[in-house]
Formats: sequence, structure tokens, C-alpha cells
Amino acid sequence: MTVRVVVVGAGPVGIRFAEELLPLVTSGRASVTVVGAETADPYNRVLIGEYAVGEVAASELTLATAETLPGVDLRLGARAERVDRAAQQVVLDDGSTVGYDRLVLATGARPIIPTLDGLHDLGPDETGLDTRLTSGVCVLRDLSDAAQVRDVVERGGRVVVLGAGVLGIELAMLLADAGATPAVAHFGPIPMPRQLDRGAASVLSGALASAGVVLVPHTRAEGVIIREDEHGERRFRALVSSDAKHIEGDLLVLSCGVRARTELAEDAGLRVGNGVLVDGALRSWTDPLIHAIGDCAHLADPELYLHEKHVPGGPNGLVGPGWRQAAWLAAEISAEIEAGLEVSEERETFREDQPGVVVLKGELVDLVSAGDVSADPFAPVPAGEDAPGIAVWADPQHGTYVKMATRDGVLTGFVAVGMPRAAAELSVLYLRGGELPADRSLLLRLDDVDETVSGSGRDATLCICNAVTVGQVEDAIDDGCATVAEVGGCTRAGTGCGGCRARIAELVHAHAAAAA
Repeated sequence: MTVRVVVVGAGPVGIRFAEELLPLVTSGRASVTVVGAETADPYNRVLIGEYAVGEVAASELTLATAETLPGVDLRLGARAERVDRAAQQVVLDDGSTVGYDRLVLATGARPIIPTLDGLHDLGPDETGLDTRLTSGVCVLRDLSDAAQVRDVVERGGRVVVLGAGVLGIELAMLLADAGATPAVAHFGPIPMPRQLDRGAASVLSGALASAGVVLVPHTRAEGVIIREDEHGERRFRALVSSDAKHIEGDLLVLSCGVRARTELAEDAGLRVGNGVLVDGALRSWTDPLIHAIGDCAHLADPELYLHEKHVPGGPNGLVGPGWRQAAWLAAEISAEIEAGLEVSEERETFREDQPGVVVLKGELVDLVSAGDVSADPFAPVPAGEDAPGIAVWADPQHGTYVKMATRDGVLTGFVAVGMPRAAAELSVLYLRGGELPADRSLLLRLDDVDETVSGSGRDATLCICNAVTVGQVEDAIDDGCATVAEVGGCTRAGTGCGGCRARIAELVHAHAAAAA
């Protein structure tokens, strides 16, 4: 019996899931169909900013082709219109159907488009999933958005970024490094408020200003100014705030967050929260034959929340956890196929054992953050409460800052700016739940100008997205990998969010220098 597995979504998570099932496809025990709305070969949209400014080649962006997924029915340019659960079929936009024994939703997330006076919806895009916006406005989520950004970058133009989260700041740094003039408008007082405290944000702001990035805080965006160009096309010219600020530019990039794509699941009668609600086996609360992974999956225990109107939590939003879900689910479905598709109620559950670490990508500044760093070391502690231990090092003049939070000596959160080796060691300690040294200043010494070796060693995780260690990268380089792309092809390191690519390049260059 050949088990039919259908995957809706040809993004990084859906493709990784299909790759994990290739042994079953080769042996004939399973057929895998991947449905993707875009016509291009599946690509890593996490690196779309780097591609837009010319830092990453199209070949490095591509995740898979029909040739690299032998036996997989890769249907590109096909949109899933609805799921017929009774017939166990996915109905496509051309009226054709694909039957399934297991359906995996990997539909990802859609960008949030704020309501702005003058910003118009011009109808569906070529995929039919998203909408086209007023010319000169994009969200930088696909190849067509990247083409708009690249056109402005090549002219050395001005780009307004609305939103100062991780993605907005990363894009601004890429644009500045590529020769464009970026301005980042955001509502709050500091950039990246979810990841940074005031001290780290101040140091980051200084680094961004030195790099040519203009930050415009306290901006409540209300509208856009549109003008006709020489061809009579209405195009973006300026962002307007509630206090009458006009931020002019040749392009407006909206970086205002995302929401899970749940329309297909909702129309099929599946329960959704902040994503498609799945249990510990990553299967729908509503239908055990349907699973969800990645940015569309909201993992929660139905025994606790089945009768609750609002379910806490939601998708992680990072590619690494999505890949781990894909690998875990592929292994579980493989085991089910071996057992004759018997669904056990006592099966193993997926656990995200690796806490999230945010690495700000870019050559202009090194920034890594994890956990809660909001505690003020000088704030009074209410009676009966146990405040976390806080250690802070700040040298704003030289663009360096480290803050560490601990409970009983164990690192529970940190942020490091301008200190890459300390950040690497702190990342290892955080991921392992390790204790900080009694003398915290030992970590600061790792970034001494005479220090050439990271204190974290070969067993340290270099690529968090793919769980690749320093030693594995070094071995790949020793075996002949001479570029970041070659290391990625061999180990997958650097093929996720891209935050470790600079460190991989450092190891490649060090190896070349030692061999010279």
C-alpha cells in the first residue's frame, strides 16, 4: 500500500518535510505531493532581503527543484482552494483534486497590511493568495517584492521602512550597506522592543546612525502621499504620521508583523487560534488526518484549552523551530506507515527543547538576544518577590553592551551588542541551560582584540536553525568547502535565517589564511 501524503505550502518548512520523506518515496511506501502557489522553484524567503540587495545569489536562495526531489509530485503555480475532509481531497484552483491519507498544512504566514489613507488594494497578485498594493509599496515577502527593492537600491534611492522589529532593522542595515538611504519609522521609543532593553536599544541606535540608517521613533503612521510619475502611474512618495511628519522615499516597505495563513483550515472546519490548532503530535484538534507545521501552526494542549474561547500561544515565527517540526512529523508519519497507519493516542509528542535566540543579521552591527532582559538591576524589589540576577556592561562610545539575567546562576536571558564572541558563548550557555561563571568579566575578555578562538569550542552550536556545530563546519572546510555556500550545501549551516553566515565566512577565511 502506498500512503498518499499531501503538503500544502512550498516554503522552507513544507520543502524540508518533503525532503525528510524521500526515503519512503524512493521505496514506494509513500507518495508525496507538494502544492505551491508561486511558479518559481521553492526558495528561502527568510533570505529575501539579502537577495534583494544582491548579497545572496538566486542559486543560494533556491531550496529545491524537481530534480532534487526525485519522485515528489511538485505542483508549482497551483493554489489549494479548499479541503474536502469527507472525501480526503484537496481541491486546486483549476478544479483538479489531490487525494490524501495524510494532509500537512505548511501555509506559512501573511504580512499584516496597516490601514493607511491613500494606500490601495489593487486586487490579487499572481498567486491569488495576497494582494497587490499601490506602486512603490511592498512587504518584501516574495521575488516580485525583491525586484522592487533591488531597483531602488541600484539607483541609490531612498527607502522608508515602517516597523522597527527584527526584520525591519535587518532590512535597513542591508539597504544602508548596499548604498541606499533607509529611514525606519516606528511607533515606540526604541527599536526591537521585544528583544532589547533601553541600554541595548540605545547602543544599537547609535550603530545604525553611524551606518546611515535614520530612525524615526514615536511615529504613528496615518497615510501615504501618492503622486503620478512621468508615465501617469500613481506611486508612493511619502509616509505621513499623525503629528504631520512627512518621511519621503522612493519605496515604502511595510514590516508590521505577520499572521498565520489559516483560511484554508477555517474553510475546512478546522479549529484555529493564532494559527491552526494542533496537539503535541502536530495534528489538528479537529481532524487527526490533518497536520500543521511552521508559521501556520499553533501548538497547544486540547486537554487544557479545548473549551476555552481564547487559546494562549501561537506560532514561533522562526524558521529553525519550523524545520524541527517538519523533521519530527516526518519521522512520526514514517513510523505510522510502518505500523499500517494506526494512530496511537499514546504516541510521542513534539517538544521544542531549544529556546529561541534572535541573531540580528548584518555586517554593520553584531547583536544577539534571548530570553527576558527587561529587568532593571536598580529597581526596588517588592517584598516576597525574587528578582533575577542582573549583570550589565556598557561602553556606548565604542558600541558595546552586554546584559545577562540569571536565576540561581543559570542564564535565563541576555543581550549582546558589538561583542560577537561573548554573544556566541552566551548563546551556548542559554541553549544548554548552563550557569554563568562566577566572574562575569571572563565573558567580556572573549572579545579581546588578541583573542582568535571562540570560547565555545567545537561542540558549540554555530547554526541554530539547523543545529550545526562549529566542529561540523570546521570539518566541512577541512574537507574542501571553500565558500559559505559550499559549507551550506554540505552541512545546511547558514541556509536558514542567515545569521551565522558571517561566522562561517570567518572560519573559511581563517582556514585559507592558515593554509597559505
